[in-house]
Amino acid sequence: MKLPIHLNALKAFEASARHQSFSAAAEELNVTPAAVGQLVRTLEEWLETPLFHRANSGKIRLLPTETAERALPEIRAGFDKLSQGLELLQQSPTCGILTVTVSPAFAAKWLLPRLDRFQTLCPETDVRLDTNLKPIDFVIQRVDIGVRYGTGNWQGLVAEKLMEEEVFPVCSPQLLAQADSLIKPEQLLTQTLIHDLSMDEHSGFPTWSAWLDKAGVAEHQSAHNIQINNSAAVLQTAIDGGGIALARSVMVKDDLAAGRLVRLFQTIQFDSPLAYFVVYKPESIDIAKVQVFRDWLHQEVKDEFHKK
Repeated sequence: MKLPIHLNALKAFEASARHQSFSAAAEELNVTPAAVGQLVRTLEEWLETPLFHRANSGKIRLLPTETAERALPEIRAGFDKLSQGLELLQQSPTCGILTVTVSPAFAAKWLLPRLDRFQTLCPETDVRLDTNLKPIDFVIQRVDIGVRYGTGNWQGLVAEKLMEEEVFPVCSPQLLAQADSLIKPEQLLTQTLIHDLSMDEHSGFPTWSAWLDKAGVAEHQSAHNIQINNSAAVLQTAIDGGGIALARSVMVKDDLAAGRLVRLFQTIQFDSPLAYFVVYKPESIDIAKVQVFRDWLHQEVKDEFHKK
């Protein structure tokens, strides 16, 4: 089938369906509502089928037909592919800006201390970090690659396991020296426990209750509790002597090595059911700078493993 000159009409149709409004679509496309309406009508005439249910009153006056709803995912995927193709035409193989999405805590505790090694490896690439706790749309935000923590299932993205991790209690050397006794796990309940709420709603995210169950502690009520929704801030509070944190091994590695924190109860092993994954759009792997960054992440992990 010959793809019309109807590319602008398809764009007008997709934007109108997303906004349920010719006016909002016109604002996005920087044209008039009348122009958007005419483009959609031209497409409907060419297809010989209506694409919207139109109402003269009510809050929503524009709803895609059932036929339109079925076609929209493919049309949007097509526009995503076109955008990717244009980016490939505009970019040199390794030069330019690489947009990387990670959580604020992963950036602070793992990526940023190592990023200079990537810059040395690929000096012509500028890294732009998008730090966000919530998953973002790679197409809309123009993200090239990222690292996410979870089970490895994110719609529309390739996910390659980067790192697994353990979970264990940590505290500052000063707090450990001042504590009356921390010989048995149940004695943790006499201390202030710091809770990480950064992924509180994520099924499987390691919690104090889960660790205490693993350690055989029936009672989970501690003397005092602090709740924080940022993993880096959880560790910093522990470093400052504010309590005992349930640390994730990837995030706490450098703090343990520097002596800022001490691991407690080393014989109790609790593996997190979640892991870190390198994520990217399937088509992005054809971009050289994305390949280089992905390979660098995996190599960093391999090098750290061999140092153990």
